[in-house]
Amino acid sequence: MRSISIVTELVSIMDQSQLDALYVWFDRYVEPFLDTDPDGARNIQLKIEHTRKVCETMELLCGGEGLSAQQSRLAAATALLHDVGRFSQYRRWRTFRDSDSDNHARLAIDVIRAEKLLEGVPPEERLQIEEAVRFHNLLELPRKYRSPSSLLIKLIRDADKLDIWRVFVELRNQPPCQRASAATLGFADRPEEISAACLNTLAGGSIVHLADVRTVNDFTLLQISWVYDLNFATSRRILLERGHIGALATTLPEREDVRLALARAMKTLTPVSA
Repeated sequence: MRSISIVTELVSIMDQSQLDALYVWFDRYVEPFLDTDPDGARNIQLKIEHTRKVCETMELLCGGEGLSAQQSRLAAATALLHDVGRFSQYRRWRTFRDSDSDNHARLAIDVIRAEKLLEGVPPEERLQIEEAVRFHNLLELPRKYRSPSSLLIKLIRDADKLDIWRVFVELRNQPPCQRASAATLGFADRPEEISAACLNTLAGGSIVHLADVRTVNDFTLLQISWVYDLNFATSRRILLERGHIGALATTLPEREDVRLALARAMKTLTPVSA
């Protein structure tokens, strides 16, 4: 695929037409990955739509947090590029599970550099975008990073989660034959089963580890536990408005211990009265 150089000054002089050029690159880049079997096309389309929705959510976050136009353009570029490693990952391994393939964030950096998307961008701005992409899927924020600010890293982590919740609410409402098969990472769908380790972690107010996940229900608990890792008030407001946690909760077994764990998670999203 032909590489392009998008801009010279991504932050200080980037205008909408230059950002639009990056969007055009994305559409051209992902199109060949859709040339596959129907199941593969559903999985690729899932990630294309996810990227576009993350861009939309990022715009809401930037507006809600009062970011400048310069910061918002940088954040938009990060949102567009954060998952570009997913397409080659799926084509090669037919999975979105990093442990069975390769770290999709690292693969995204490979694409950014191979396509020379940030060629000519001042080093500080290029570093901010690349570190935000590289760290967007970590369990926890790194203690050290080279960027002068963690703002972009926190923004993309929130925007990504906010749309992943949408993805799985919609997925659970689809007939199995229409679902993107790779989305649930191969976990068994056993409607009444929940792993004690996952439920106890959520009930304790912590993020569920992927290593403890055994079933789709466990994976749902993991996603719900992300409420403990949101960085911005705007993120919590958007999540409450969209109702995704409640929708995911309806797919879990009706048990008192599950209800209590969910209630604690929901409480973290409720604004504290002055």
